[in-house]
Amino acid sequence: MPDLQTQRRIASILSAYDDLIENNTRRIAILEEMARRIYEEWFVRFRFPGHEQVKMVESELGLIPEGWKLRRLGDVVELAYGKALKAEERKPGPYPVYGSSGVVGSHDTSLVNGPGIIVGRKGNVGSVHWCDVSFYPIDTVYFVRTELPLHYVFFNLKRQNFINNDAAVPGLNRNQAYSLHFLVPSKVVLGRFVELCGPIFKQLRLLAVKNANLRVTRDLLLPKLISGELDVSTLSEPTV
Repeated sequence: MPDLQTQRRIASILSAYDDLIENNTRRIAILEEMARRIYEEWFVRFRFPGHEQVKMVESELGLIPEGWKLRRLGDVVELAYGKALKAEERKPGPYPVYGSSGVVGSHDTSLVNGPGIIVGRKGNVGSVHWCDVSFYPIDTVYFVRTELPLHYVFFNLKRQNFINNDAAVPGLNRNQAYSLHFLVPSKVVLGRFVELCGPIFKQLRLLAVKNANLRVTRDLLLPKLISGELDVSTLSEPTV
């Protein structure tokens, strides 16, 4: 057991890492909220830049901006099946493995080039995840193929009303999903949305990587600090 002064110095070092992680986590939450609110302002409330000059026309969803197209989800998005990959078959690597609850491990090869969108098929039905890097979606999820900007599709899918099928194990009814309405805005508005949200998503990725590195470094430091392998005697004792 280190003496009290050493314990305080060790706690101060580890607390600094925890504070950085917490600060980055708050920034991530703020950025995610910013992107979501921009989407809702532009594509739900239709208060996008220049909306004052755009006529509203009737559609099955009610009034939508003139020039925007109302499609079915299956017309513009393909929900492609992931591939089975048992935990014992995974080889640790740089590519995240996605299940319906999110990242469930890593692998040394990817199945889909990133960035990409993952949709829960079994288990957490209809969950929607974003991945900036190439990834491996397992057979409990779909991954998205589309010609539309992924940033827009991501937020659209998060607002869709996906339902389970009637099987014993809950699963996403893909035919029902394909029949849902999908609003396709004008190319100009979509382009401006990508220009605005692209940097936000990039910053989110950078902060997530920073937090992952901070956690790894903190966990590596902990046993070395506790065992005395790293000398902290020269550090000033924290005042609090």
